Amino acid sequence: MNSTTPLEKTSAADHDRRMRAAIDASTRLPVILFYSSAIFWLLVGTVFALLASFKMNEPAFLDRWAWLTFGRVRPAHLNAVAYGWASPAAIGTGIWLMARLCRTPLRHVKLLISGAVFWNIGVTLGILAILAGDSRSIEWLEFPNYASALLFVSYGLLSVWAVIMFRFRQPGHVYVSQWYILAAFLWFPWLYSTSNLLLNFEQIQGGAQGAVNWWFGHNVLGLWFTPIGLATIYYLIPKVLGRPIHSYYLSILGFWTLALFYSWNGMHHLIGGPFPAWMISASIVASVMMIVPVLTTAINFHMTTVCNFGALKWSPTLRFTVFGAMCYTLASVQGSSMAIPSLNVITHFTHYTIGHSHLGMYAFFTMVMYGAIYYIMPRVVGWEWPSARLIRWHFWLVGVGIALMIAVLSIGGVLQGLALLDPNVTFMKSLEIARPWLWMRSGSGILLTVGHVVFAVNFTLLLLKFGKRRSGPTLFGSRPAETESEMHAV
Repeated sequence: MNSTTPLEKTSAADHDRRMRAAIDASTRLPVILFYSSAIFWLLVGTVFALLASFKMNEPAFLDRWAWLTFGRVRPAHLNAVAYGWASPAAIGTGIWLMARLCRTPLRHVKLLISGAVFWNIGVTLGILAILAGDSRSIEWLEFPNYASALLFVSYGLLSVWAVIMFRFRQPGHVYVSQWYILAAFLWFPWLYSTSNLLLNFEQIQGGAQGAVNWWFGHNVLGLWFTPIGLATIYYLIPKVLGRPIHSYYLSILGFWTLALFYSWNGMHHLIGGPFPAWMISASIVASVMMIVPVLTTAINFHMTTVCNFGALKWSPTLRFTVFGAMCYTLASVQGSSMAIPSLNVITHFTHYTIGHSHLGMYAFFTMVMYGAIYYIMPRVVGWEWPSARLIRWHFWLVGVGIALMIAVLSIGGVLQGLALLDPNVTFMKSLEIARPWLWMRSGSGILLTVGHVVFAVNFTLLLLKFGKRRSGPTLFGSRPAETESEMHAV
């Protein structure tokens, strides 16, 4: 019988540790580049968000400058967050995860750096064009052709890189996170190129424009941001807890049902519009069927974390990640319910829909990206986070801020929708009903802004390697001695 000696086990562990260190070092420059630009655009997008929020309450605020009107500030906020913050954060996380899961140092680093440069030039040109009035006025696709073309070229480079990395992975098991990452890196250029071709370059006519717009707007969330978020959760929860995912087969079921049903989503936002009944009905059915991948992933995450929720007390990564995982379930269930016509007729043209988008884009995706950055950055920089207090402040500011925002938009949206359906209530009265809730939304936006500044400060201090070198990871408190070190997790 063959047996492994303690010396051989130690040697294998040392080899694995050196391999992980080499992989992390190879990802350092592109990951830092994407994360740094993402945080910069997060701050820019936050400023635009505050301006748009205040102008919803006081339209005359800063109305002397055309480039600060609501019709320009609001799309500038949306695009700065979607393409400036969320996409680079997703790309940076995907780069590191793909290298780790392929078990090989990063290949073609210059390709990634070129992609990052083109991406940020495209986002900069797009935001400036929107502020200058050169917007396409198509939600999620406001960038003019010269800016969107740069984004497509950049993402084309990233997609080629993802395929190359997967092709030259080390032999062995293909993790579910790799499925999600590779799919996301291939889905997004298909979505972005198809939508731009049909709406901006060779415009289709009539009501079909609305169908394409909502097909893209919904699927960019479900087939780009969601797969990256789920891949990150599938990686981080087992790593921090030091235990495998509950069920590999459930994770595969969740992946394929997401791919099957989500691409049909989006048309339920057009209920009552001039579209074929089969198109709306198919989208409603697909939206309800999204319960299948949502429940499978929720069960998998819960069963992996069960009996280990105490780790939320000390792990910053786990606290942000679990928060995001729970909000993914809530956002998905809420999205499916919004496809039901009897509820849709109340919430359709209200702030309830805006609250739902924040639940998915921020409470789920952005919180997971925070957790990923807190986990990945010390490994690529070789330095631990300088302040656990700043991390704690960041979590509570953005956690309370986004919870308050979703709550007030949801409640105010329902009241607004009921008023719109009441023939005895004028349209102006429905706006007055929503106004107090919008002021509370502005208050939640201030909390988020402070949280973003705290996060950016801590990130900058980490890059500068501020303070004394820590012997272990930056945690909220002590943890059980038997828990495997998060810093040296595989």
